[in-house]
Amino acid sequence: MAILIDQPSWPAHGTMWAHLVSDSELDELHTFAAAAGIPSRGFDLDHYDVPEARYADLVAAGALPVSFREMIVRLRSSGLRVTARQRRER
Repeated sequence: MAILIDQPSWPAHGTMWAHLVSDSELDELHTFAAAAGIPSRGFDLDHYDVPEARYADLVAAGALPVSFREMIVRLRSSGLRVTARQRRER
């Protein structure tokens, strides 16, 4: 049961973005995000998109840095992963 964050490597809107996820439950993720001041509009079905400028703060608050690959593996094993197909259908 952990909050995970990958390296900021997704470019958009003039900055790089990271993903913030929980490897166990969405309530844990939402609670962490709210406490860190991450707006709910950043939530995308199974993760929050967070700007590079927040990365160090989120790690200091307890998010565990992992590779994107490890993040996906842990999301899949938790059953929380939303596939690209599911995203398109929403």
